[in-house]
Amino acid sequence: MRALLQRVREARVTVDVETVGSVGPGLLIFVGVTHVDTPETARWLAEKSANLRIFEAPDGSGQHSLLDLGLEALAVSQFTLYANTSKGRRPGYDEAAPPSAAEPLFEHFVAALRKLGIPTETGRFGANMQVHLINDGPVTHWLER
Repeated sequence: MRALLQRVREARVTVDVETVGSVGPGLLIFVGVTHVDTPETARWLAEKSANLRIFEAPDGSGQHSLLDLGLEALAVSQFTLYANTSKGRRPGYDEAAPPSAAEPLFEHFVAALRKLGIPTETGRFGANMQVHLINDGPVTHWLER
């Protein structure tokens, strides 16, 4: 499982013209699932995302996590995180789990974030989504397990 975390001032996901998820300050988390991932992998990734100290506290007291500051997360499933671009000019997606396996693990990741107390919105699994964000920093981190 892979996650691309972007620290944001705000982010939203639309499908057609409908906003399906939006957050204020926090993280936009793109999540990719591969064939060997399990619910344990999803839980680990959620805990790592929630506790990663990449935010400055309003009082300037140092680095804090999403959980420390009570910030929000917007999780978006993105199979293209498992694109293989090493040969040719067309990406291959054999490493990405099929939707029937990926969707339940993505939902497990979201549920794990919520269980930790992170207010979490999502995109719409499998839809053509437009992601709008104001990146803060910019700060972007790659997590993988």
